[in-house]
Amino acid sequence: MRTIAVDKITDNIKEMCIEANHFLSKDMKQALTDATAVEKSPLGRQILEQLQENLQIAGGDMIPICQDTGMAVIFLEIGQEVHFEGGSLEEAVHEGVRRGYVDGYLRKSVVKDPLIRENTGDNTPAIIHYEIKPGDEVKITVAPKGFGSENMSRIFMLKPADGIEGVKNAILTAVREAGPNACPPMVVGVGIGGTFEKCAIMAKQALTRKVGEHSVVPYVKEMEEELLNTINGLGIGPGGLGGSVTALAVNINTYPTHIAGLPVAVNICCHVNRHVVRVL
Repeated sequence: MRTIAVDKITDNIKEMCIEANHFLSKDMKQALTDATAVEKSPLGRQILEQLQENLQIAGGDMIPICQDTGMAVIFLEIGQEVHFEGGSLEEAVHEGVRRGYVDGYLRKSVVKDPLIRENTGDNTPAIIHYEIKPGDEVKITVAPKGFGSENMSRIFMLKPADGIEGVKNAILTAVREAGPNACPPMVVGVGIGGTFEKCAIMAKQALTRKVGEHSVVPYVKEMEEELLNTINGLGIGPGGLGGSVTALAVNINTYPTHIAGLPVAVNICCHVNRHVVRVL
């Protein structure tokens, strides 16, 4: 049994919130560089170059990459041999987000009630997803999610008879409808299977997979590559102003489902696709 003080969780999440909002992950930086090299539209290339310039300024001057510093989404993969001490784990996570957004001077975008709309003032509460795994480590993924792209999310409750072509059409429908609103070039996270809520969580988690890292399931890998090619042929382009790079990646997660269902969720993220991962 390994003991971890919850204060350590708080400290790491604070740092990760600040890091995610100021510095792009290495895989996303490389993806933007690669996109600039292959973008066929002169305007599209100019937009991609401006995005990279913005990243350099943000990192150098410690200015957030985007003014929408998002709602903090936290994935915790907890080893079953870990014991937490010193207080509530969930409260420790929220406190880490609070300190990260207050001490890091990040925009506070969370409202206490979805209809009354009073700002909480510290970007809490976070959205927390827990998973128990073998071992004695804790893997923390912090993924601030802006709502320009979040609002473009879709869930399709397909019938099994719709099959793989129905799944592809659903994903393409979501991307077409998102258009420029998701701040392309985008990363497309997809969850297939499970239930209504399971496929949505899988789609969100798919966004945290490294760009260029494909599913280990052969047919899913093929679908990811095919859909990326098709999406980039839609002509939406960087900033939605036309071009050959509309998406940087399509990441698909799957899970067993019921004989009567074929749930599909699409969660699109903008070109920054912020995520930071640490293992304690």
